[in-house]
Amino acid sequence: MRILILGAGGRLGGALTREYRGKFDVVAFNHADLDLARPEQIREKLLPLEFDLVINCAAMTNVDLCESKRAEAFAINAEAPKVLAEISSGKKAKLIHFSTDYVFDGEKGQPYVETDPAKPISVYGESKRAGEENVLAMQDRHLVVRVSWVFGPDRPSFVDAMIKRAREEEHIDAVADKFSTPTYTRDIAGMLPSFFDVDVAGGILHFANAGECSWQEYAQHTLDCCRASGMSLKVKTVGSKKTSDMKNWIARRPVYSVL
Repeated sequence: MRILILGAGGRLGGALTREYRGKFDVVAFNHADLDLARPEQIREKLLPLEFDLVINCAAMTNVDLCESKRAEAFAINAEAPKVLAEISSGKKAKLIHFSTDYVFDGEKGQPYVETDPAKPISVYGESKRAGEENVLAMQDRHLVVRVSWVFGPDRPSFVDAMIKRAREEEHIDAVADKFSTPTYTRDIAGMLPSFFDVDVAGGILHFANAGECSWQEYAQHTLDCCRASGMSLKVKTVGSKKTSDMKNWIARRPVYSVL
């Protein structure tokens, strides 16, 4: 099976590329190789290739920047997936497109399931939802996979930022009233092959690790694990703050987006 992985320079794309090389015929594209904001380049690069599966991990993910760059966000997060779905369908190949918990408004108060209506509250969420709709509109066997708080060994994440701060600062805090589920890239890589075959039904899939936590709880568990392993830290306890304290945030964010 020949697989194209888009967004190979990112946290999830990098993990999938590493995990699947040696098991499949993988062709990886990072941003320098393929700019998803340019649909003509997508067609130019992908149409000549033969492949069985496209995995799109690429996106414009800076939630606040999307607010001021709406056109760019929609080009990358909405229009590019449409082009990828069209190309894939034309080659009788499958597209697996990654999306986000930010397509929800966070008002439900309990874990979201695939049939819950999407109600994005930011440009980022709107653009990602539009991308989902464009992929699913092909009425093919393409798959949209929503994930949350992705972390892993290939690229730095919230975990790494908290460890760095705890080693350098005397006090750190994290938001305590925003909840979701951290999801490990290697777990995503492990489950995804069951959906590779074009004959496996598509649609929307929620995939996250078990449980839920706030950013503060996530950070505290991170420090607890570090201390248990013998790592020297300046901080033992993570302080709490509220989403209302985040004055530098521009975009609205769902306060509860557990999948």
